[in-house]
Formats: sequence, structure tokens, C-alpha cells
Amino acid sequence: MRREHEAEFARVYGPRGDWAQLFSQGKGYRGTDLLRDAPETQRYVTVDSWDSLNDLTLFKEQHHDAYAALDRRCEAFTEYEELIGSFEVAV
Repeated sequence: MRREHEAEFARVYGPRGDWAQLFSQGKGYRGTDLLRDAPETQRYVTVDSWDSLNDLTLFKEQHHDAYAALDRRCEAFTEYEELIGSFEVAV
């Protein structure tokens, strides 16, 4: 996250931010958590929860244009972005 965009980044990626509002249009969306690394305060992880990977995939298909537009708008906030995985509850 770029320091000069910290407030806007937190607003857009937070649990009531622009991403969460967009995702809330999809079936199976459970919510978003924005986590900040305590020692390295410019590093964040967003955790978007869905009922299933299929729900997320369907959402991305149905809302492709809006997702791509928001993604482009948010590019300036970060130095890089990396998908670390798609996880499901194990137990």
C-alpha cells in the first residue's frame, strides 16, 4: 500500500468499502476483513469470505465489467498485489 493513499485504501478495501459493496451484489458473499501487518504497517491482507469458490467465480463472471473498473481505479493505491490462495474451512 502506498503511504500517500493509506486513508483511501482503508476506506475502499475495508469491510464496508467499495469492494465489499460490489461483492454484496453476489450470492454467497459473507463479508470482508482488512488486516494490517503490525510490524510492517504498509502491508495489508484482505480476506473476502464466500460460501463457496463457485459463488465467487459466478460473481466474477456476472460482474466482470464493474470488477475490472474498480480494480483499475484502485491500482494507484498499491505497489503490488498478490493472490495468496483460495481457502476453505477445513473442519
